[in-house]
Parts: sequence; C-alpha cells; structure tokens
Amino acid sequence: MEMEKLVSLCKRRGFLFQSSEIYGGINGFWDYGPLGVELKRNVKEAWWRDMVSGHDDLTTMTGAPEPYEMTGLDCTIIMHPQVWKCSGHYDLFHDYMVDCRQSKKRYRHDQVVGRWVEAKGQKIFATAGSDSDQPEADIERHALKFFGLRTKQADQLKWDGAMVSLTTVDDFSQVLGPDAKELGTLTEPREYNLMFKTIVGALGGEENAAFLRPETAQGIFVNFKNVVDSSRVRVPFGIAQVGKSFRNEITPRNFTFRSREFEQMEIEFFCHPDASPQWYTYWRNRRFQWYIDMGLSGDKLRLREHDPDELSHYSTGTADVEYAFPFLPAGEFGELEGIAHRGDFDLRSHMEGKLDPDSNPLTLELDENGKPLHRGSGKDLSYRDNLTNERFTPHVIEPSAGADRATLAFLCEAYNEDEAPDEKGKLQSRVVMKLHPRIAPIKAAVFPLVKKDGMPEVAQDIYRALKKKFNVFYDETGAVGRRYRRQDEVGTPFCITVDGESISDKTVTIRHRDTLEQWRVKTDDVVSEIDKLVNG
Repeated sequence: MEMEKLVSLCKRRGFLFQSSEIYGGINGFWDYGPLGVELKRNVKEAWWRDMVSGHDDLTTMTGAPEPYEMTGLDCTIIMHPQVWKCSGHYDLFHDYMVDCRQSKKRYRHDQVVGRWVEAKGQKIFATAGSDSDQPEADIERHALKFFGLRTKQADQLKWDGAMVSLTTVDDFSQVLGPDAKELGTLTEPREYNLMFKTIVGALGGEENAAFLRPETAQGIFVNFKNVVDSSRVRVPFGIAQVGKSFRNEITPRNFTFRSREFEQMEIEFFCHPDASPQWYTYWRNRRFQWYIDMGLSGDKLRLREHDPDELSHYSTGTADVEYAFPFLPAGEFGELEGIAHRGDFDLRSHMEGKLDPDSNPLTLELDENGKPLHRGSGKDLSYRDNLTNERFTPHVIEPSAGADRATLAFLCEAYNEDEAPDEKGKLQSRVVMKLHPRIAPIKAAVFPLVKKDGMPEVAQDIYRALKKKFNVFYDETGAVGRRYRRQDEVGTPFCITVDGESISDKTVTIRHRDTLEQWRVKTDDVVSEIDKLVNG
C-alpha cells in the first residue's frame, strides 16, 4: 500500500486534516475529521472496555498470577512543576539536536544519516535528513551536486561503508549537512528539552512556569495514595488513563506517527515486588494479543523485547509492540506500545525525590552541596496489605499505548484495493477500508433501493431503530452500487437494503463489506443482527 493513497483518502473522506490548513498548516499537529473522530473514539472505547470497564475482577485471567482490579483516572494536563523534576523529565527528557548555520534548519542528531564518499581527491560525509523517503538516493544526489558531477558520472563516487547515523561521526568539519552546500555547517549536538513550557496565572513570571505534560503516567503515580484511600482496591490493581500529552518534537514526521500533540492510553499496574516478573509477562502478552484481536495482521506485527543496553536505568524488562508501517523501509517496524517493568522507581521518586540514574541500587541524586537535587513530596506512598499486614512499595508494570499511532496502524492495515461487482454484475475496482466492526466509524448504512413504493419509509424506520445503539448512515441517492462503494471506502462493515420484497415479507438484505455475502433478515431482527455482528 502506498502511503500517499491513504493520506489522500483520509482528507477526502474526512478522517484527518492538517491543523490550521487554511493558514498553511502547523507541523506536528493534526485534526480528526467527522469520520476520524469516530474511529479514534472507538479505538479508545474498545481499549477502555477491554482493559477497564469490562474487566472481570472475580476471575483469574489467562496468564495472570491471580485476580486483580482495574479502575481509572482523568488527571490535569498541567501539574505542579516538581512532578517533572522528581520524575526525571525536567533534567533528562531531551533529544540532542544539531543546527545548520547555512540552511538555518534544525535536525535531531540521531536521525541524520549519511555515508562516507570520496571523489576528486576529497572525502566527505554526505547526509540526508529524517524527512527523506529515499535516504540513500538523496545522499547520492547530494554528493554528486557537491562534487559538481552529473548523474551519469556517479561511478566516480567511491563509497566507504554503509549508511550510518551522524552519531558515529566525531569531526563535523567533513560533514555535508542535509540541506547545505558547504562542509562544516552543522553545530555540535546540544540538548533540547521536549516539554512545552507555559506560565500559570495572568500576572505570572518565570517563577510561575509550568509544563504541558509529556506523558499521562505521572498523574497516576501522584494520585496512587488518593486512589487507595478513597476506594477498596487492593494490590494487585491497575489504574488506567486516556488523555492528551505534548512533546515538542524536533522533527515531527510520517503523518500522525510522530506528532507534537497526541493522545495516550496508559495503565499503571501496581503489584507485589515478588510477583512483578509474572505480571510483566502477563501484560506484555495480553497487550500484544489485543492488537491482533482488533484486526492487525500477524506478519506486520511483532513483540520485541528490549536488549539490556536499551533498558531504562530502573527497568528490568521492556517490550515494544511494533507494526510495519508502510512509510518505513521494508523490514523495519515502528512502535505502537511499550510495556515496561518500572520497578518501584516512580513511587519512590515522588516520595523521596529525584533518584540518581547512575546508582545501583537507586539512591537520591544530590547537588553540589550534598543536598537532594529535587525534593520529593515527603508523602508515604507505600502500601500496607490489610490481610497480611505487610508494608511494601509496589512495583509497577506500565503498558503505554498511543491512541493516534494505534488509529494510524488500523487505517494502514484496513486500506485495500480489490474488485467487486456493480449493480449490473460487472466487476469494478474499489477501495475498501477493512476496519474491525468494533472500531469502524459507521457500523451500518441503510438504503432504500428506490425512492418510492414505501421503501424510504421502511428504511428510515430501520435507520432510527439502529441509531439508538450505533452510529449508522442513511443514503437514498444514486445507484445502489455507488452507495455500496461510498460505504466501502469509509469502512462501513454492513449495508442494509430495503427492496420491493421488503414491503411484502418484511425482510431486508444485509451485505457484508469484506466477503460481499448477502443474506435476508426480518425487519424486526435487524438491530439484534447488527449488534451480534459488531459485538459478537
């Protein structure tokens, strides 16, 4: 599937628009259109239903050590600045960037790639930026232009080694920046904080600075004691949250995959330290299976365990659910969700203060005077088991999913081009979005075959009955074959047609989007039939 075709469909049919498009847009921000907002809302509701509201806390789930409870929160986007200091985001949440003195562009250091090449007695490191769809071809064109060579003279370029990251280069004087005409225009890498800064209060100054949250997790951690004290939950239990997060990405790219404003679906699961390895395995496997159940293909989906050198300093295990997005090179995968064993790092940080990432076991990070670098709340966030009287600081397993990335993956997976017969039985090419019925924006469309003989009245009654339970669509314009194709293109799984036979025997035809199978159902049974097909 060509990504350009999906992007075009998303705008044409109202899934996604670039934010502020009439003013030229703003990079890294996207608006969900009438169909897109329904799709994303369905993804979030399916996640919440499957993980939280529909959870059976009386039964031991397959693979779980014991039964557990689930509950939820909705925390504020702006929190006390000390939250981000103790969590480590204030000091550590950054990327390294390089600036080009010539083009005035900024690049993320680890996303600039290049190759060493020699020609005319000079050896340089020619590069391409992270927005390049064909980096090797762009690097060659860039090198040819620098050396004053034509395409037919490409054999004069002597390449030394494969394409590598700019992070492997120490001497920038021989680097040809992605948009530069001369060597040595890139600055040395420097830290760039990814949090959006704001000021609280109309008369506030720098002392009133705060940040838009870069993740939803910290709101759960700082409310751990409130949840335990105000409810009857017992460890093990999970707290879920769906909400907006903000990261000032240097190079947002690949449609909605990397944006500056995005939505997360996160669970912080609190458990006994001794049982945490089993819980990590349980959540890792369960979250991977969820994507398969919702329609992502097994050969495009993988569960990748992090190597030891990839792990955060506090983590004893992290796995990523990854998907082979079509904008990535063949064989590469992009992260959909991370499942991390965070230990007791977060609760301890908000109790004691910022912990030293280089210490093992973890101890407080101190300033030049030997005082805590960032003080914690001083509140006791440990947990006492009222059955065993044991007190401990729970370990945390964190499944953290991106609602926007999941929505994008479902769109990519759903896009298909095939052939289907029109109303005359002639095969015609069609675009069909094979979205899982649970997340499809429109669950069913209702058509009267013609606008006469009582068919519109029957169709409208069916539409109104379905509308009480589902998002459905009514359409009586154009040939029925064209109406089918309009619904196929937006992913509507079922179309209901009222015809002449419906008037006499009170039955209608239901058509399946993917198989094109058609069958008749009594008019009174349409709602229950669609309910079974969508939720069964």
